[in-house]
Amino acid sequence: MKRVMSLIVAVIMMVGMLAITGCDKKEEEKDKVLKVGVVYISPEDDGGYSQAHAEGIAKAIATYGDKIEVKKLESVDDADVEATNAAIENLVNDGCTLIFTTSYGYMDPTVAAAAKYPEVYFSHCSGYKYSGNGYEGKNMDAYFGQIETARYLSGIVAGMMTETNQLGYVAAFPIPEVIRGINAYTLGARSVNPDVVVKVSWTNTWFDPAVEQASAEALLADGCDIMAQHQDSPSAIEAAESAGAYAIGYDLTYAGAPDAYLTAPLWDWGTYYTYKIGQVLDGKWAVENYWGGMKEGVAKLDALSPLVSEEAKAAVEAARSEVTEKGNAFVFAGPIYDQNGELKIAEGESIPYDDQMGMAWFVEGVIGQIPS
Repeated sequence: MKRVMSLIVAVIMMVGMLAITGCDKKEEEKDKVLKVGVVYISPEDDGGYSQAHAEGIAKAIATYGDKIEVKKLESVDDADVEATNAAIENLVNDGCTLIFTTSYGYMDPTVAAAAKYPEVYFSHCSGYKYSGNGYEGKNMDAYFGQIETARYLSGIVAGMMTETNQLGYVAAFPIPEVIRGINAYTLGARSVNPDVVVKVSWTNTWFDPAVEQASAEALLADGCDIMAQHQDSPSAIEAAESAGAYAIGYDLTYAGAPDAYLTAPLWDWGTYYTYKIGQVLDGKWAVENYWGGMKEGVAKLDALSPLVSEEAKAAVEAARSEVTEKGNAFVFAGPIYDQNGELKIAEGESIPYDDQMGMAWFVEGVIGQIPS
């Protein structure tokens, strides 16, 4: 009987120890810090694109505190595949299990890394490949936003404020993302001023302040009195101020040109980063092609500066609600003609998502060519 009782006591003790060990493991897993990696194409204080992402990451850090640890790599050229591969490898080796790659050109290296490290989650910004769409694995998604909504509204400001009816646009690369922005800006401007044209200058770089400035100066010399941009630095804004012209920024509010700055399409990446990091922390990662807009708070139009006329302010407010609610479906609603005057989208229709993602033509009113 004593032997039986001893056996029962031993079993009870063993079960208790296993239960304690299990609890310890659960607590350890719960308390484990999530290591997050981020790759930036330019310095995180570039005054533009990368800084907007960095401020978004900062919001996520403020939200989650010591639950996350962030490793950041700056100025990684997205045209340099070797450098991009090395940067991602560095983050994986540092123990990052969630990695954000923030520039279009990082897409294919991100796909390769996702295939190599299936235990790591990857999110790529502004591309079109993700799990189930160009990649067979289950650990990569894509994110971007309907910034074209804010582009459209900023175009209304420019269309109302121009005196020469010539708007300049400094553009990085002839890819659908940039072309959509140019078209949205032009559609917004011509919705209030049908005589406006938008002149495009390609820089073939995301971040080169000197090249961006030179392109802006050439457009200003060609008669443009308001500059807009799809670039990562504020050089085009500064060029406009030096020339006594106005400017529409991009990515961030810019206080460095108070005599030129009108407004800007802005990103609030904190909305997305807080959301996506939260998914991983909660064990609820889900593959998606995220495409939020003004309604979701990812994209917005900056406050209109004191330079903006009351008429322009009224025109923006007249369109804001519908643009916010309907998003790109409103921006790209027909009738829309291309720059050759041919009808592309009939009245009552809107450009479908897939066609927006592959956009390779300019709307009526754009002066410039899309290099092949």
